[in-house]
Amino acid sequence: MLMSDTTTIELKNIDSEDIDDMLMKVEESFGFKFGKDELKNITTFGELCDIITNKVQGNNTNDCTTQQAFYKLRNAISTTLIIDKDSILLDTNMQELFPRRNRRQRFRKLQEELGFSLGLLDIKEWIGWTIFIGIILSIITFFFNWQIALIGLVFFIVVGWTTNKFFAKELYPITVGQLAEKLSRENYFKARRNSATVNRNEIAQKVKELFSKDLELEESALTRQATFV
Repeated sequence: MLMSDTTTIELKNIDSEDIDDMLMKVEESFGFKFGKDELKNITTFGELCDIITNKVQGNNTNDCTTQQAFYKLRNAISTTLIIDKDSILLDTNMQELFPRRNRRQRFRKLQEELGFSLGLLDIKEWIGWTIFIGIILSIITFFFNWQIALIGLVFFIVVGWTTNKFFAKELYPITVGQLAEKLSRENYFKARRNSATVNRNEIAQKVKELFSKDLELEESALTRQATFV
């Protein structure tokens, strides 16, 4: 749902399951859980951001998390690849740093150095589509022969899990700077130099970035007045 203008959007028009997924990502990134009825009376995006900002725990500082994520990422890449960290810039392409040969092994070492998964490597697009279509056809087959359908469904699920787990090595174009931004919004505390600190002035922006990237919305449309109900 890509917005074509900068008007305030109505989040109630977005699938509720997508909103729920976003709230789970917020919890994971900022390290807390929403109470059972805590969001019951929330009506606007601004109110949601206020609740999140108040719930995040940590000593407040004014440092930039994206900048810290870049330094952490740069140091980890330098250690993993044994290269000068000063040669790693914001616009350095990750594909150039990690060519396809030995990409999986080097990425594994990078993630071990960082202490968390980057979630960047994927399988070839045609393989992904083949598995997806196979699963859809298996579900349709349930209307005709549930045994064959079940075998097909299990087969394609296992193939999908195996290929993603052991053979994924495709890396979409992304710069080190863009990856630092991704880390700062999806792994907020892990991206920071000191996980006991937080910059409350930037939390609402990070939440906006999460919603914008995952729901394909323009940030300018995610105003405080954007409505859920």
